[in-house]
Amino acid sequence: MSDDSIEQLLSFASAPLGHAPSPNVDKIDGHHGSSLAAMLNRANGFYAFESALHVFPSGTTERMSVELWNDPDLWRHEYDDLTDGMTFFAEDAFGGQFVLTDTGISTFDPETGAAELIAEDLASWVHAILGDYEMLTGYPLAHAWQHRHGTLPEGRRLVPKLPFVTGGAYDIDNLDAADAVAGMRARGNLAVQIRDLPDGAKIHYRINE
Repeated sequence: MSDDSIEQLLSFASAPLGHAPSPNVDKIDGHHGSSLAAMLNRANGFYAFESALHVFPSGTTERMSVELWNDPDLWRHEYDDLTDGMTFFAEDAFGGQFVLTDTGISTFDPETGAAELIAEDLASWVHAILGDYEMLTGYPLAHAWQHRHGTLPEGRRLVPKLPFVTGGAYDIDNLDAADAVAGMRARGNLAVQIRDLPDGAKIHYRINE
């Protein structure tokens, strides 16, 4: 990853969320873990684009860390096997995830569990974010929501009241600042229901904080 690209991304970022270098950063799992470790050694977690992008720090006990975020007992168990082989390291304004896989960097839709490859490595991911941050981070809607309601608190994401996958609108009136873990748990249950139920069947969706 070039110094210029990471420096450009960090120019839009908050102060690091954890101490650097982290004692755990070189232990991050995943095929591209070493590249993520290199970025976190530069800035150990951060928010960017008015909190629309959240990159998890490593090793911290004061904030949500990449290690805790990937703990199967936190929220991943709600997705059954849909998260197998993935290392989750960042999220967009709505809690859509960015993940390391053997093939590259993918987005992960929390409502369906679907993954889509968007970059072959972390350097390409940084370039993709810089080139299309409005689409990839949800910045315009996050900006509009915060203009009305105030700064999005740490640890919360703009989770739809009516899921997007069921026809919920991409509109600030359909968004709540929900606890990020609770939002992932609820949508993990939703994703498994969508996978396992026939078309037209009723689904249940509720966020319990």
